[in-house]
Amino acid sequence: MNKVTFAPVTQIIKPTENRPTTPFEAQNNFASVLKDSISKLNEAQFQSDQMTEKLARGEKVDLHNVMITAQKASVSLAATMEFRNKAVEAYQEIMRMQV
Repeated sequence: MNKVTFAPVTQIIKPTENRPTTPFEAQNNFASVLKDSISKLNEAQFQSDQMTEKLARGEKVDLHNVMITAQKASVSLAATMEFRNKAVEAYQEIMRMQV
């Protein structure tokens, strides 16, 4: 079973060199971290589906492993949805700002 992990925030905003990060580089870094996180979420959901199907077909699989895999996928999805909600909320707040 793979462990679901999320990239630390410092990985997203911390430059790798002593020079300032350009907006383009920051955007690319954020996009790559976001893609990796979504890929890991998809993998967790896929593993949960596979384990559930094996259980439903009557294959030899431990029920507690199926439940653990399903719970990991559920927690990962909930965390991703909260991240999305916060990102949308931040975007809306920026759009409400007067220039």
